[in-house]
Amino acid sequence: MNLKNKLKWVVAIAATFLFTVAAGQNAKATAINNDYALSASQGSSLRTNNNVVIAHATAVYAPARNVAIFENRTWYSNGAYVQYIVGDGGKIYRVGAEGYQAWGAGSWANANAPVQVELAQTYDQAEFRKDYITYVNLLRSSAIKYGIPTTVDSSAWRGVKSHLWVTNHVWGDHTDPYGYLASHGITKARFAYDVKHGIKSGSFSASVPASKPSKYNKPVKQNKRTVHVTYALHQKGKQWLSPVKDFSSGSNGFAGVPNSKHDMLYIKVDRGSIKYRVHTIEDGWLPWVHKGDKNDTVNGVAGIKGHTIDGVQMYYTTPKGETYQQAYYRSQSTQRAGYLGTCADNGSVAGFDSWAGMYGEPLDRLQISINNHSDF
Repeated sequence: MNLKNKLKWVVAIAATFLFTVAAGQNAKATAINNDYALSASQGSSLRTNNNVVIAHATAVYAPARNVAIFENRTWYSNGAYVQYIVGDGGKIYRVGAEGYQAWGAGSWANANAPVQVELAQTYDQAEFRKDYITYVNLLRSSAIKYGIPTTVDSSAWRGVKSHLWVTNHVWGDHTDPYGYLASHGITKARFAYDVKHGIKSGSFSASVPASKPSKYNKPVKQNKRTVHVTYALHQKGKQWLSPVKDFSSGSNGFAGVPNSKHDMLYIKVDRGSIKYRVHTIEDGWLPWVHKGDKNDTVNGVAGIKGHTIDGVQMYYTTPKGETYQQAYYRSQSTQRAGYLGTCADNGSVAGFDSWAGMYGEPLDRLQISINNHSDF
């Protein structure tokens, strides 16, 4: 074992047993599950600068254990993993080693974050309560451990940062964890207060200022509206194919022609808004498109006629006041049997797949669904 890997192993073992909340918070030890932790020879061997702790949400309604298993299995092939996933009623699963770069939020964030934490998503309010307390206290204790301010999303370049902050100040188009927190009644201000002050073990209300009584136990009114998405691909060298609305069961209901190349795409929704772009073998990533109109090849279509699409990326914005929903999508290439992994529009679904496709392999099928969970 070389020196870097030995140091990495020591750091991992040190983080195994528990995390503690700041002094005076009557902390309760929480064991860290290491069943899905990367070995000393896996993951990045690069140390981090200790400037930020990154707060994520998974964007997929799946158990935290499943997310940890997925990251452990695909850390190299997907190029994505974090140090911790919180969920399943307040449990913590470790994947990456603290103090070593994870691959969760782009090169700047990865290089400056000794700890990145994913919050697994659940519809169960009681389970969320336990998850949230553990999530907040792990973010806070990690910041204190590495001498990082416990302020959330301040203008300073050090502190606890959401993935949205990274998007707004560095790079990307991710918005987590705020959409998910809001679905359970947690505002940005509330989240910032809780991380700043911590949550005493067994007491949620202690984290809320007296002037702002907690509404935590009140169920969040769901205002989920059905969103239909219509999309079509243009077959290279031929014509526009018939549009597809949403998708059917299994592999049915897709845009494209199997074993064919495509060069243009349009997408439109009947509620909210969607932006999208394509990657072509000839040009790389092309600009974002905000309209869906096959007759407007300048502003309403993604792609260049005659240039082969091998990747697609999209982002859905939910109308204000409605239940947070996303674009879930997947593709297949001419060179592989079966669909590639499902993607969520904020790039953090069970392994942070941020776009559909495979570089260099013509995309021949595409499926899209707008929902608050994946239908694939």
